[in-house]
Amino acid sequence: MSSVELKQEEALSIKVTHLIRSGTDCRVDLYFSLPNELGINPKSFDEQEYFHSGITGRRSYYSGGLHVPLVQGRFVSLNKRTIEEFRLYLNLFAYQFAVAVENDAKELKHLTDAETFYPSVMELARQTEQTLKRFRRNEPADEKWKSYFENADNYLSWFCEQQLLKLMSSRPRSSGYGEMRDAIFQLCRNEAQYRADRHYNSNGTVQDANRISNKMLLLRRLIQRGVVLKEEQKSLGTGLKKATTGLATGLVMLVVSALILKARGFLSGLTIAMLFSIAVIYAFREIFKDDIRNAMWRRLQRGRPKWSRLLRDTTSGQVIGKQLVWLDFMRKQDLPAAVDSILKSRHRQNKVDAEILHYGVSTRAFKEGFLAGYDILQEQVSFSLVPFARYLERGKAKVYQEKDSKVSYESVERRYQVNVVIAVRKGRTAAKYARYKIIMNRSNIVEITRSGVPDDIPALDYPPVAASLNPGSLSAERVAAEDSDKEKVAPMIDHPQP
Repeated sequence: MSSVELKQEEALSIKVTHLIRSGTDCRVDLYFSLPNELGINPKSFDEQEYFHSGITGRRSYYSGGLHVPLVQGRFVSLNKRTIEEFRLYLNLFAYQFAVAVENDAKELKHLTDAETFYPSVMELARQTEQTLKRFRRNEPADEKWKSYFENADNYLSWFCEQQLLKLMSSRPRSSGYGEMRDAIFQLCRNEAQYRADRHYNSNGTVQDANRISNKMLLLRRLIQRGVVLKEEQKSLGTGLKKATTGLATGLVMLVVSALILKARGFLSGLTIAMLFSIAVIYAFREIFKDDIRNAMWRRLQRGRPKWSRLLRDTTSGQVIGKQLVWLDFMRKQDLPAAVDSILKSRHRQNKVDAEILHYGVSTRAFKEGFLAGYDILQEQVSFSLVPFARYLERGKAKVYQEKDSKVSYESVERRYQVNVVIAVRKGRTAAKYARYKIIMNRSNIVEITRSGVPDDIPALDYPPVAASLNPGSLSAERVAAEDSDKEKVAPMIDHPQP
């Protein structure tokens, strides 16, 4: 797969996924070209607030594919493992499997053609069912380990059922494919009955949507233990901001003191004119003090990272990586030459005045501290486009047509185009670039397409045809599903290499 990938996540959000190998440095920059008609600019848009409310990220260990035989090898050799090792390997498989199903379901949700939708969902259901069967064949007999298995099994069963039902709730209408629909719904019924037979959830919990949802959220957090990295984030430049405030106040007071001394030279004694002059001087001080401080702070902060982040292994507590994060508006003259060239290469009709919002993350992954068998991290960052669509106009225009002397019209929606340029630099190698066009309206993202870059600029590799699914996707690496008892298990290793 491509090391960096952008795709739609929800109605008004996009997700960028990239990989970082241990012992390397990686820098990823996103340049959002926001048309002025969106109303997004430094005066109306608070970068700090957007970073904390509109950008969410998750960093975890990465392994390409499900590697079911290797996971089976771990379960078969339980007698060679401690309970902590068993729990960790169980969580690794359960988390990766859940992410794979979730990503495939999000991809299939965008299919509107019944001829493609139903066979694809049926294939996902079949792969899910077979993977769950193979997973359950390795249930441990030891009671002290069985509770961890049951938690993962309970969550995976419920989660797979929910993803399939969610897909079928928005399925394209068609009079055919009745057998496929029945088979998918039967799988969901089988999973619900399986959980009931195992007494995983009480009747009160099953019948209350709030209780079952909250319980599954808890189980999801439990299986993320040891897989998703712990983050320690802090804001940078606090001391510099205080120093800037002090310097700005000192400069303003210097001017104020000089003006007061000059006023005393013109006006002798404490008179009304003197008091009025001092009042005017202090009024101007209050007016310009904040402006001077903000101007100095913007100038000093330009190009500096705003946040730092430590990435820790949740099991060992060891720091395995560090990150620096940027988020700011850029002046056009500060844009890298390659990015400027890519944006200028757009079609003439798409060249509109725009603000450039820059997000950058620089990651240094250490060689030591990684979980055995892993040497790659995966970072997934989601960007909400809701603040971008907040001021968009609803479509009010109409397109008229004439046919047989009769006039009809069709209401049309107002659409906007946001260009995103991605720059990736690994180590000391030259940066590579990609450009995406995001067509959106007030309520959702209509389309995301990838455009080419000029020939003289290095381009990022395209994702493989196995779709733009994230690593671990069921579609990207099809899971073998033979149920034969003579199946041979792969040799034991600490963990599958990506």
